[in-house]
Amino acid sequence: MAGILAPGLGVLAHLERLETQVSRSRKQSEELQSAQAQEGALGTKIHKLRHLRDELRAAVWHRRGNVKACIANVEPNRTVEVNEQEALEEKLENVKAVLQAYHFTGLSGKLTSRGVCVCINTAFEGNLLDSYFVDLVIQKPLRIHHHSVPVFIPLEEIAAKYLQTNIQHFLFSLCEYLNAYSGRKYQADRLQSDFAALLTGPLQRNPLCNLLSFTYKLDPGGQSFPFCARLVYKDLTATLPTDVTVTCQGGEALSTSWEEQRASHETLFCTKPLHQVFASFARREKLMSLVS
Repeated sequence: MAGILAPGLGVLAHLERLETQVSRSRKQSEELQSAQAQEGALGTKIHKLRHLRDELRAAVWHRRGNVKACIANVEPNRTVEVNEQEALEEKLENVKAVLQAYHFTGLSGKLTSRGVCVCINTAFEGNLLDSYFVDLVIQKPLRIHHHSVPVFIPLEEIAAKYLQTNIQHFLFSLCEYLNAYSGRKYQADRLQSDFAALLTGPLQRNPLCNLLSFTYKLDPGGQSFPFCARLVYKDLTATLPTDVTVTCQGGEALSTSWEEQRASHETLFCTKPLHQVFASFARREKLMSLVS
């Protein structure tokens, strides 16, 4: 009996081993399929991630390009603004330097919230005369906010010529005009106040004091003919006339001595301030009266 069962038992054992191998093989196959499925899923995910990476990279490069373009557009404007500000600051410093350097020549000033207010003190022969101010706004373009310059001084012409390009030249040129005007006015005032006795009529002058006419006699109590003088100052920055005409009323047939005297008067008026000429006339008449 035992000899018959032995082979059966061997077959069963063999079947069990086969089932175990099949089960193991099936399990390995399932694990392989699971691994392959997972690998496929991972591959798909990797593909999607790579695609997303490429899209993000493209977006980054696109934005970077836009930023560069914006910077390229903004930088020139910013550079212009910076350059303009630096230029205005330089002009302000230049004005301050001019005022400091020429404080004792009649130019002075003070800083304001808008820029600087320049004061021009005029003088003639050491005599302090009128003062004028010009309130400058330091911006682009430079402009005059307010001033006390007389209307007959060509301020607008001077500003148009020099204000934007050379502030120092603008101030000096304006000083020349104002000093010359004050000097001419001072001479005319002195003639009227100090030598009225030598005048035979009113002194006629225009507001700019660049055209004067008057009559005078060197011996007010005598019988001599009065002289008529006409002084023209074509150069508005000068205190001496450019054209002088002296005639003698009622003396169509004057002697040579009177003609020489008339010509000498013209020379004096061209070369000396008006009140100095009449001061010399007054000294001469005083000397003549002492002699006689």
